[in-house]
Amino acid sequence: MKKQSPKKMLFNRALVVFAALTVVFIATSVNLARIQLIDSEQYKQQAEENQLHDSEISAERGIIYDANGTVLAKSASVWKVFIRPNQIENEDFKNDLCRKLSEITGVALEDIKAKADKNSYNYLTVKRKVEFEEKEKVSELLNGYYSYTVIEENDDGTLENVKKRIYYSSAIGIEPDVKRYYPYGTLASNVIGFTGTDDEGTLGVELKYDSVLTGTPGRIITAQNGKSDVMSQEFETVYDAVQGTGLVLTIDEVIQRYLEDSLEQVYVDSKGVGAHGVVMDVNTGAILAMASMQNFDLNQPRQLTEAETKQLEEEYPDEAERSEAKYNLLYSRWRNFLVSDTYEPGSVFKIVTAAAALEENAVSTDMSYTCTGKIQVSDRTIKCHKRDGHGTQNLKQGLMNSCNPLFITVGQKLGIEKFYEYFEAFGFTEKTGIDLPAENTPVAGVNYHALEDMRIVELSSSSFGQSFQVTPIQMVTAISAIANGGNLMTPYVVQKQLDENGNVISETQPTVRRQVVSKQTAATVADMMEAVVTTGTGKNAYVAGYRVAGKTGTSQKLGKKGEYVASFGCFAPADDPEIAVLILVDEPVGQINGGQICTPVAAQVVEKTLEYMGVERRYNEKELELLDTNAPNLVGSSVGDAKAMLVGEGFEVKVVGGGETVLSQMPAYNQAMPQNGVVVLYTEAEAERLTVTVPDLRQMTVSQANKYALSAGLNIKISGNSLNAGELTSYDQSIEPGEEVEYGKTITVYFKSNVGVDDYAG
Repeated sequence: MKKQSPKKMLFNRALVVFAALTVVFIATSVNLARIQLIDSEQYKQQAEENQLHDSEISAERGIIYDANGTVLAKSASVWKVFIRPNQIENEDFKNDLCRKLSEITGVALEDIKAKADKNSYNYLTVKRKVEFEEKEKVSELLNGYYSYTVIEENDDGTLENVKKRIYYSSAIGIEPDVKRYYPYGTLASNVIGFTGTDDEGTLGVELKYDSVLTGTPGRIITAQNGKSDVMSQEFETVYDAVQGTGLVLTIDEVIQRYLEDSLEQVYVDSKGVGAHGVVMDVNTGAILAMASMQNFDLNQPRQLTEAETKQLEEEYPDEAERSEAKYNLLYSRWRNFLVSDTYEPGSVFKIVTAAAALEENAVSTDMSYTCTGKIQVSDRTIKCHKRDGHGTQNLKQGLMNSCNPLFITVGQKLGIEKFYEYFEAFGFTEKTGIDLPAENTPVAGVNYHALEDMRIVELSSSSFGQSFQVTPIQMVTAISAIANGGNLMTPYVVQKQLDENGNVISETQPTVRRQVVSKQTAATVADMMEAVVTTGTGKNAYVAGYRVAGKTGTSQKLGKKGEYVASFGCFAPADDPEIAVLILVDEPVGQINGGQICTPVAAQVVEKTLEYMGVERRYNEKELELLDTNAPNLVGSSVGDAKAMLVGEGFEVKVVGGGETVLSQMPAYNQAMPQNGVVVLYTEAEAERLTVTVPDLRQMTVSQANKYALSAGLNIKISGNSLNAGELTSYDQSIEPGEEVEYGKTITVYFKSNVGVDDYAG
């Protein structure tokens, strides 16, 4: 083999080196191109993560107002505590820090330690929604340091104990956060809903309008050095958060409170599993109030009472089963029964059957039917609640008496196809479209009889409100259609959306879904419903001066033998309707009829609501005879003249003091009091005001309660159907027995009748 010359060998070596360098250069160029052109964003992001600290500023959710601008839900500034695990090298410091944080925040020590041990992380949240008091304690900790001693060797080889410090601020920090507050706690809880720990809507309006209420988060971007320490504020950029859109509800806080107070009382008295109610503006579909008992505190939606917790512990020893049982209990409380659940409407539905039959001329108001107490339908006998029958009656009398056989006959005259047509027209086969989450979707064959499956038996039972189910919001919407002249409205709870400056962004307009019956038919049914309240099964819903039109209902629950739903639906004033009210009591104990337990609740809600709305009372002659009077102005009169005038008008008089001139009086001038009430005249400025102990005026007749109150030195205002005073019994009073009040004070006593109010044929 010929030996290469040194020059040739040098050239070959140079060629190899050049080739190798060329390959390396090409590979480096390709990789650089990949980094700069293809993966540039990835490396840019990694660089920014190493150089910048980016934290989010939570945005405040939009404020929720009631119809009058009262704040029902708002966000407020709180704080978030975080930890930087990768800044913690000293184990003793870590233990000390975790212990102090646990003591301040209440977060379990083991949970904080688990986060502190993740030393590859620069930021982990310890606790959100930290209130001011806790935040101040953390701030104090941030200003402090942890001291420890290490042994260091000096240059001369000697050892020395050296004190070291680690500032807590190097490992933990505080950032702005927001928390949702509900000033009225339990008020309208099922409607408003609440937010979770992530500040997202969980229930009610908070969930339905979550995307609208949610604001735009801000950011704090801060430079950090190679040790991941945050640099000074001159390297900080702040992008402010933007508050979410505000909502103005149709819910009126005052009317809502009237409804809830009345429902709470019937919930306790009836011992039912639930009491529910809704108040609707019949002309617009706006929901003025909506409530269920039991309700819950929106600020602590997951909190149970001590009794409930103890019961769960006793019934479910296993922790997993107990946790599931607790969730089910809370979920049943959170669930909006009025929108999400169905019930058997019972005799309230008879107004729909009547309206459909009148609209189709299948029957007339002067129809004649003789009730014998039962009716034969195919192979079964269906009974009337009055076993010996109502005798011969027309359509109005049949509704007043809530006669099942008569309405079975009306339904049969209407026919299957037409009955189903109006069942559909009144909205019972579809959602109402209310702007609340989880509205129940009606399903043919499940909630109601499909047209193809309906026979004479199904038609007959449906005609008086049994064998199918509806949602309460469907039922009150149908009642409103009768009240407003036949228009089926879309119910809604949000009337306006506002920007952060309070300017109106959008406003809900009332929507008529369709006209279901004529104005004439609606007026005829309304007249019949008013008779139900004046002399029929709904007489306990009577309110003097406000004409109330309504219908009672008591239904057997499907699949639950021996359990019932009592209900009453109404609107007022009957001659110029403003509001519709539906009251339900689920599985009442003892008295089960809607005419017994739901009508008094509706009467209280109607009276207080219409008074609050400024609707003028219009009394008939009979009502005027029984009307309370107003206390005359006696201040400044001589005692002799005052006594003479009062006695002459039938009042009882009590004089306190030895003076000759009346200096003050009780009741005060123009306050309501009974026509034969007692008036106290004070004749000395320093005279001690007389007081009396309020007696128990329940379970008495009107005359008994009036007599007993007067003997105690008190006046009473009668709330109840005074047209049927002889059959009334008191069941509640505005001031509890045993309380001390001023002599001559007026107490409202609530009366109801148990005569002729049954409507269930069990």
